[in-house]
Amino acid sequence: MGALMRTWFASLAALAFLAAAPPVLAGPSSVEPVAVSVRPISQFRIGRDDRLFGPLEFVGGLEMTAPVRDFGALSAFRFLKDGSDFIGVADTGFWFFGSVERDAGGRPSGIAGFHMQQMVDKDGKAIAKKWQVDAEGLAVRDGVATVGFERNHRVAQYRIDAGAMKVPFRQLDFLVPVEELRQNRGFETVAYANSDGPLKGALVVVSEKSLDKAGNVFAAVLEGPRKGVFTVRRDGDFDITDGAFLPNGDLLLLERSFSIATGVRMRLRRILAEGIAPGAVADGPVLMQADMGYQIDNMEGMDVWRRADGALMVSLMSDDNHSILQRNLYLEFILHED
Repeated sequence: MGALMRTWFASLAALAFLAAAPPVLAGPSSVEPVAVSVRPISQFRIGRDDRLFGPLEFVGGLEMTAPVRDFGALSAFRFLKDGSDFIGVADTGFWFFGSVERDAGGRPSGIAGFHMQQMVDKDGKAIAKKWQVDAEGLAVRDGVATVGFERNHRVAQYRIDAGAMKVPFRQLDFLVPVEELRQNRGFETVAYANSDGPLKGALVVVSEKSLDKAGNVFAAVLEGPRKGVFTVRRDGDFDITDGAFLPNGDLLLLERSFSIATGVRMRLRRILAEGIAPGAVADGPVLMQADMGYQIDNMEGMDVWRRADGALMVSLMSDDNHSILQRNLYLEFILHED
């Protein structure tokens, strides 16, 4: 991509981030089927056939569109079935469900069965105030979805019912003092650790950019032998947008940066397991970084899963902020293990 094109794309991204406005939310709380159209993405680096990016190998991706006002703002997702059925949350207060379709080579080729439902109050009525349902992080275990919200900061648990999601049955103590959480920089990462690792399956939350006096990012282990508040070292101008645990117990973080000069960037950073402990400052190496010369957007969602052949997979999803200048992307990589 030439310098002129790079500048043009950066300008578009700047306009999108600055001009994006929250959509008008739909009134009914019924399930809304959505026909998602896709454009396959065969190159991660624009105009190049590179496949390897550090330890990550690009498999394929999709650009997703739909003729429905509520579609978009996809802020977090988790697979219910490895590489296929998924659940997610949009930061406009919607649940979404669907399935990734694949071609004969196993590459993502489409999205099937996609549907959305607004989050509801105790009376079953749709919640229309965004500040109450700004859902940003999601973890799934044993039929329960645990959601991290910002603005009205909380971590809430819901029973998964793809046809009729209801009110949460429990709210969790997230341990981080609420006065330390910035209004629009709350819990973007909600993830379960490995049951056989040092955290013994504990739920972990990491904020986007709620910083302590040393400039590190607030996080917490909510249960288990390492229960307590810790921080993640903030590296440069990147903010944390999601995370998932790797088989060895390390935490893979998805990070995003934006400026008028550079546009949008994304990064994957591996946080070492030994640093995830009360009072510690967790840190680790960058595995991959990409700018607007790559097929990225406002990357906010991530999950880690195993393919049938044993490959360790990393899937990413973007949040288009309901802007015509941004895209909803699904990207898939193999993470080559040491």
